Amino acid sequence: MQRLDGYSSPLRVLAVTSGKGGVGKTSFSVNLAIQLEKMGKRVLILDADFGLSNVEVMLGIRPQYNISDLIYKQKNISDIITEGPMNIGFISGGSGVQDLGNLDSKQIKLLISKLSQLDSMYDNIIIDTGAGISDSVLEFVLTCPEIMLVVTPEPTSITDAYSLLKAVNRKKEFIATQKTINVVSNKVESESEGMEIYKKLNAVASKFLNIQLEYIGYIYHDRNIAKAVIEQNPITITEPKGETARLIFGIADRIVNDKKYEEQQGQGIAGVFLNYIKTRRRNK
Repeated sequence: MQRLDGYSSPLRVLAVTSGKGGVGKTSFSVNLAIQLEKMGKRVLILDADFGLSNVEVMLGIRPQYNISDLIYKQKNISDIITEGPMNIGFISGGSGVQDLGNLDSKQIKLLISKLSQLDSMYDNIIIDTGAGISDSVLEFVLTCPEIMLVVTPEPTSITDAYSLLKAVNRKKEFIATQKTINVVSNKVESESEGMEIYKKLNAVASKFLNIQLEYIGYIYHDRNIAKAVIEQNPITITEPKGETARLIFGIADRIVNDKKYEEQQGQGIAGVFLNYIKTRRRNK
């Protein structure tokens, strides 16, 4: 992946994605952000599910501005950040982000300059992508070095997750050795079921795509999560000592204490978006 003028940033950018909708991807993104905040990390969520705005619905927040307003309305980076629970920052991608491939060089420089300010403001940025294998989803998966792939026990969830991996693997920009793809087994009935989902998916990915997946954890099927979503109050806040909160905290802890990333410097969110724009232009 092309570097951003040799620039490196300690900011970690994680893209949370899934092969299909309804697997709990956005709920996981929000609750992961909350647990990372509890560990003392400064976290920002970017809702990149263009047109659906699932994060703002889940948090009961309606942002006034989005990323495209940095360019078209000359807003500052602080103008487009909305404060969420537990001091989490939240940015709406907005439907206009799909047109980033049409920006001229001056607009791109302006966007990248403003986005780069986030590198010193946050420790982690979680990009909540859309579900499925649309171009915008694939492009974020291609440009983010670290992916959280949410999968459930449903056979369609596993096959659709594999379809996503296969679609990404077809792209010439994809280099498996430069990517970490963590599997999150969601809505499982047991720890062993969570591991079994990972083993099935990893077996076919490694055999047919030469992609080695990592396993970062599981989350039980919990009816209270649906209740929390309806009430627009994340379960890690309503039930901070519950089993679901504990398991998500464990995933957050494994992210923070991953020794592999202590030695790496990423491109920050500006680098991710620069590569996103380049990829979108190539795929037009």
